[in-house]
Amino acid sequence: MKRIDSFETLRAVLAEFAAERDWDQFHNPKNLAMALAGETGELIEHFQWLTFEESANLPKETLAEVELEMADVLLFLTRLADKLGIDLLQAAEKKLALNAQKYPVEKAKGKATKYTRL
Repeated sequence: MKRIDSFETLRAVLAEFAAERDWDQFHNPKNLAMALAGETGELIEHFQWLTFEESANLPKETLAEVELEMADVLLFLTRLADKLGIDLLQAAEKKLALNAQKYPVEKAKGKATKYTRL
């Protein structure tokens, strides 16, 4: 398998993976968003009912499972972005800039308050 060292490479590898299996017929935005939600739920299951301390110190086996669930989330998110023509790095940069405006350091530092209540 090709070494994945960028989002573009990941996108291309996923597109090829799906094409080889004739999965493009299933990979429409609705289905990919639903699959993403399902995988996110599987990730959350590993943390449900844990204390803060337990969630920050997962056993090695659980951490390995969490790693794979996080990969599933990334893969479906990347595939969805590809289908919608969204550059995830540009989107992340845009969102961080918006968040910097919504949550200025002087108002938000040390707080978990929503920007509308700062």
